[in-house]
Amino acid sequence: MGAVHGSMLLVFALVAIAALILLITRFKVYPFLVLIIVSLLLGLAVGMPMDQIVKSFETGNGNTLGHIAIVVGLGTMLGKMMAESGGAERIATTLIGWFGEKNIHWAMMFVAIIVGLPVFFEVGFVLLIPIAFNVAQRTGKSLLLIGLPMVAGLSVVHGLIPPHPAALLAVQAYHADIGRTIAYGLIVGVPTAIVAGPLFALLIHRHIKLTAPNPLAAQFIEGGDGAASTGSTGGAVRPQRELPGFGITLFTILLPVILMLVGSWADLVFAPKTIPNGLLHFVGTSDVALLIAVLVSFWTFGTQRGFTKEKIQKFCGDCLAPIAGITLIVGAGGGFGRVLMDSGISKEIISLAQNAQLSPLLLGWFVAALIRLATGSATVAMTTACGIVAPIASASGVQVRPELMVLATGSGSLIFSHVNDGGFWLIKEYFGMTVGQTFKTWSLCETIISLLGLGFTFALAAVL
Repeated sequence: MGAVHGSMLLVFALVAIAALILLITRFKVYPFLVLIIVSLLLGLAVGMPMDQIVKSFETGNGNTLGHIAIVVGLGTMLGKMMAESGGAERIATTLIGWFGEKNIHWAMMFVAIIVGLPVFFEVGFVLLIPIAFNVAQRTGKSLLLIGLPMVAGLSVVHGLIPPHPAALLAVQAYHADIGRTIAYGLIVGVPTAIVAGPLFALLIHRHIKLTAPNPLAAQFIEGGDGAASTGSTGGAVRPQRELPGFGITLFTILLPVILMLVGSWADLVFAPKTIPNGLLHFVGTSDVALLIAVLVSFWTFGTQRGFTKEKIQKFCGDCLAPIAGITLIVGAGGGFGRVLMDSGISKEIISLAQNAQLSPLLLGWFVAALIRLATGSATVAMTTACGIVAPIASASGVQVRPELMVLATGSGSLIFSHVNDGGFWLIKEYFGMTVGQTFKTWSLCETIISLLGLGFTFALAAVL
């Protein structure tokens, strides 16, 4: 235990978090480096034994990465296969056909919720934005009316619903049941996405006029880079190739979710400790479920679409480079969380939370919200907050369902995206907005999701 005790530990923790924010936002230091530096300095400042500081950081980093690196890698491969085969386009065009062009904003939200399940927010966004551009051009509607429901759907899945990597890590940290988390996540997430997406978009798009022309949109619509082309089919994306069927695409994307649900129901189907029960649990673990889905996608999205083995191998290799950065940052976030724990800061927060009679749900939301505002990453916020709050929740003596802790923490991790969030700049550039317009649309949309998510989680806690 360190030389610093009592409430002084909290002061050091606050200084560390302020330093994190300042170094990342003001001095533009890479978050991965900042998290390492601040963690080591915090350990030294509170008087942790020097030989323990690095060990503590490495343990937290390793524990976090042990799971998330596999999930992120497999999820990204699945997303890449879906993109290259045209699966994302197939889902979009089918749903747009069902909903009709008048209700296009609803279609885009559902597309995002389905496509967003296996992939990171940024990956889902890059997959779907060409579809949004083409739909906006075809219907003559504002890109905001089509794009905001899409990013709201992606964001809700990102924070609340496994098998999304951050939500999966929270499921692990809180020892939640994955099947129940998916069910509760949908109960909380779908109404949240409806308000923050289509309803908010209907309201806000009248007040914000985007400047035309949008150079990024032009390259997707006119096939400037071969990424998309309008052609004679009235603006369908890449009409020159045959897309995979809707059923097989949906099956492949939802396969990990189905397997995880089956795994969580194993005890209902077979007696515990039997081989079939063990097998269902094994197949239902996130790593195995995603691995099976990726292997299936090599056939459904790969060989069935005429891709060679070499081409599929290349897709797998290419898609991993962009996620290395986020994976390292998430690991470092886990290391920072562990230093907070081993230095005794987490214990201080526990006693403070107990004295303040803070509900564990509110605490989970609040800690994740603080880290999100500090680091800009919802994934880092969720993973770090779990490490801090899970021991507090279990020590508090208050009976809260662990699945609801996942949802509350996830909701907190989505609050007010601003200039330190990569997603903020991604949306600003692609939508052709000013920084002010991005605050009024995207940042506000995220805050609605965060607050509604917390509200619906409390409502669900009252019913269960």
